[in-house]
Amino acid sequence: MDEPPPSQPDASEQSPDAPPIDRPIVIAANRLPVMRTDDHGWTPSPGGLVRALYPMLRESGGTWVGWTGDPDDAADPFTVDGVDLHPVAVTADEIELYYEGFSNDALWPLYHDALRESTYSIEQWDAYRAVNERFAITLANIAPENSVVWIHDYQLQLVPGVLREQRPDLTIGFFLHIPFPPVELFTRLPWRTEIIRGLLGCDLVGFQRPTGAANFVAAAHQLLDAEHADDSVFYDGREVQAGVFPISIDVAEVEAMAAGRATRRQVSQIRARLGDPEVVMLGVDRLDYTKGIGLRLKAFAKLLEDGRLDPAHNVMVQVATPTREAVEAYQDERAEIERLVGEINGRFSSIGLPVVHYLYQTLPYDDLVALYRAGDVMLVTPFRDGMNLVAKEYAAAHIDGDGVLVLSEFAGAADELTDAVLVNPHDDRALQDAIVEAVEMHRHERRERMAGLRDQIRKSDVQGWAHRFLAALDAAGTRS
Repeated sequence: MDEPPPSQPDASEQSPDAPPIDRPIVIAANRLPVMRTDDHGWTPSPGGLVRALYPMLRESGGTWVGWTGDPDDAADPFTVDGVDLHPVAVTADEIELYYEGFSNDALWPLYHDALRESTYSIEQWDAYRAVNERFAITLANIAPENSVVWIHDYQLQLVPGVLREQRPDLTIGFFLHIPFPPVELFTRLPWRTEIIRGLLGCDLVGFQRPTGAANFVAAAHQLLDAEHADDSVFYDGREVQAGVFPISIDVAEVEAMAAGRATRRQVSQIRARLGDPEVVMLGVDRLDYTKGIGLRLKAFAKLLEDGRLDPAHNVMVQVATPTREAVEAYQDERAEIERLVGEINGRFSSIGLPVVHYLYQTLPYDDLVALYRAGDVMLVTPFRDGMNLVAKEYAAAHIDGDGVLVLSEFAGAADELTDAVLVNPHDDRALQDAIVEAVEMHRHERRERMAGLRDQIRKSDVQGWAHRFLAALDAAGTRS
């Protein structure tokens, strides 16, 4: 009897390092995926996106284009750990205008539901356009013929359109890591049409949530009278797809780190230093006004004041990672958070045992994983977030199957992590009730919910996310 032919491995059995397409891949992002070391060399940056894309680029012989992070740095192309890196120079003035200005003082608040008034400056817009054109020219010069170019995030929204004009042979994709706003908000932007036209240079535009994709399609139709059908926009004789690709984390890496002996020892030490409380509540955020840290602290203070939580048994740890420290709105946010922490500790702490432990610093990833494991209740309460990977990291770290996640329904993660305690952070009473529900939740329900969260995050890790996007981009480029 003849032997049956060997079965072919499916995508899930392929090496996670192997790219899902057989064409050269070029990545473009505001920053290169490396940071300087003490000996003036380079090492890959921490972060899920770098961990997902770096091995894939190494495998495919691809290139990453971006800024080194230093002003006026006209560095030559270089290679780190087998990946070719092509710097794009950004001047000190452009950092102030393009990055701190237009990207983070105009687009960021607007795309997050206008939580702060945006600044619309023609000087900032000119710098944004100039840097985007520089990125596009660099990509046009280095991308191999018929290759795939994957552009990332809101700082580079004009790049696809400029690149398309210069290199029509390329397959161009874009992924927006933050929300895309409703049309009625987006149209406040004086250069709204230019942004949409830039994104329509793509074959595929990816979003974290279905609402983002729908908002983009609606904006293209309203502003450029582009025809559309389902998730496709037809513009300038081309089809542009709007897809939904919720980003994830390296689940296996977090679980392995959480299971390590050093982490277990560190968890015990953390809880001892906190005074061995019954419940450790935890917040881990960049110090950004979109994250809702202030409302979270106010809700905690109100629960202590009303006696619904006992400061002798419940403590909060809030990690606030410094970010955009030169931007005035972030300076104001830091001052307000630190005022609230001082006020709460002044009222409710006992000698040697503060009720809020506040860290304004960037912690190593292994320290964060230990904190996740030490936290009984994780508070992820942004006003608006593209995804929020902290929520997923918390679930991945809880290999013990316990712990409760309180999650804003306005975070992209809420679409997937439905076993969290979902809450509207704008409703102060609802937020207080959600915290109490999490603190008082019966062990059986806690474990049942955590099992649901962990099952969900295992369905899709960050490597799978990258593979799905690139496979969809390859298919979209073929159709175009």
